[in-house]
Amino acid sequence: MVKLRTKFTLLIGLAVLLVTSAVVVRGIMIYRNSIMKRYNETAYQTAEAVSGYFSPQELQEYVQAAVAYVDGDLSEEQREEITGSARYMELTALLDNMRKSMDANDINICVFDIDVLSHYDKQAHQEKRWKPLIYVMDSYYDEALRMQLGDNGSIFPEYCGEILKSYESGVHSNDYFVADGQFGYTTTALYPVVLDGQTAAFVAVEIPMATLQADTLHFVARIALSAGVTALLLLLLILWFLIRTMISPIKLVSQEAEDFVKNNNAISTRLQEIRTHDEIQTLSESILKLENDINSYIDNLTKVTAEKERIGAELNIATQIQADMLPSIFPPFPDREEFVIYATMMPAKEVGGDFFDFFMVDDRHLAMVMADVSGKGVPAALFMVIGKTLLKDHTVPDKDLGEVFMEVNELLCESNKEGLFITAFEAVLDIATGELRFVNAGHELPFIKKKDGAYEAYKVKAGFVLAGMEGIRYKAGSMMLEPGDKLFLYTDGVPEATNGAQELYGMERLSQTLNRCGDLPPEALLPAVKEAVDTFVGDAPQFDDITMLSLEYVKKMEI
Repeated sequence: MVKLRTKFTLLIGLAVLLVTSAVVVRGIMIYRNSIMKRYNETAYQTAEAVSGYFSPQELQEYVQAAVAYVDGDLSEEQREEITGSARYMELTALLDNMRKSMDANDINICVFDIDVLSHYDKQAHQEKRWKPLIYVMDSYYDEALRMQLGDNGSIFPEYCGEILKSYESGVHSNDYFVADGQFGYTTTALYPVVLDGQTAAFVAVEIPMATLQADTLHFVARIALSAGVTALLLLLLILWFLIRTMISPIKLVSQEAEDFVKNNNAISTRLQEIRTHDEIQTLSESILKLENDINSYIDNLTKVTAEKERIGAELNIATQIQADMLPSIFPPFPDREEFVIYATMMPAKEVGGDFFDFFMVDDRHLAMVMADVSGKGVPAALFMVIGKTLLKDHTVPDKDLGEVFMEVNELLCESNKEGLFITAFEAVLDIATGELRFVNAGHELPFIKKKDGAYEAYKVKAGFVLAGMEGIRYKAGSMMLEPGDKLFLYTDGVPEATNGAQELYGMERLSQTLNRCGDLPPEALLPAVKEAVDTFVGDAPQFDDITMLSLEYVKKMEI
């Protein structure tokens, strides 16, 4: 069999395009480097000429004055006396004339604080506090922006190493100090002035490379045109070859596959006519086999689809059954004016593991349960039914809630082969006195809002989860509610709701939302919290059940 790789050897001509591109890139680099070298040499020649303007003695004096000003040893009046002297102004005028004749942006005399230059501080640089450069004389093209004797300036951090080498050796760097700024590409020459065998100062000359971009673009246009014509001819040749040896056979395979669908899965015969002796022939034979396999699998697929529809219908029924098991009629106790209660549950799947419940234990005690079964789906839902039933059956008047949880825990452990567990919080409110007794089995902290206060997470000691281990003891606690106080219970699906950036909604956002909506009644508070969670989550899928309960204690029951 002739492999496709043999035919692809005819496509080596494509390498010509890659080689041409590489030549273009390399040519551009060489061309740019030659121009940059020319500008750089011109800048250093200018800097060397400028260094001859100064006598060693007067340069030394100016450098010492600049450093003294930075150190605070030279007053502003003394600086003005130096910069206003006839010689200083004469030298500045010479720098101006040289700058204008070279069409440069700037020519300046400077020194470097070697200690600052040797210890680059990135943060100080970002805050514009890292300034190793000290100006001695400046001939910037904009006189209003010129630096004065002793002013500090910054440099590009990547130049530090070369400047230090130049300072130590007294020889200017061979590298290019090139920047792309407000003047386009510029090159800067830093020419060391050596006195008594030591670098005393630097002459800096910044020259714009005005023709660099224009010449480069012209060069790129010419070479790209030549390369493009060559590549186009090569591509046309390759396209003809591909159409003849590959595209036409593949198109036939595609057409036959489409006809298979249109003709009610009729087996193709034209695929057997493809004799290219390569992978295309293998592809046509595979598709022919696939058509036969599809006809064999389609009956099984029909059966599986019917089964999935049956399961889906049963899940819909299970969802409705689960919803019917939870209190759903509000207000649930129309004749009770002492409190207002409202609760919701949004399962992550068809059926969920969260559940809530509330019921009158007797005429003056209201029980509230908020729980979360580990896991999702049908197993968690079934375990939820068991847990909900046991909690309600064992919550009886005058019975300690700790004992209720201990009894329920033992019963759940007996029939827990799947290793599920329940986090649960139960509270019983004496609507006559306002006493709220509660017990927590590894569940989220409740939020309490006093009448004139804010929602705050109430610190409740959490016991071990239900169905996690036999023999666990649970301790109940209590607190007093006054008319106007509110209680908010929820499952971890609220604070652990996650957005597309994998950020959690969190307790802080929940607290902010509750306090923003703190004056709302329970039936309005829960939708507001759910809307806030949905806004935060955005388009991210819901991974956990979201269940909430809100109670407002309106007034005490008359005994």
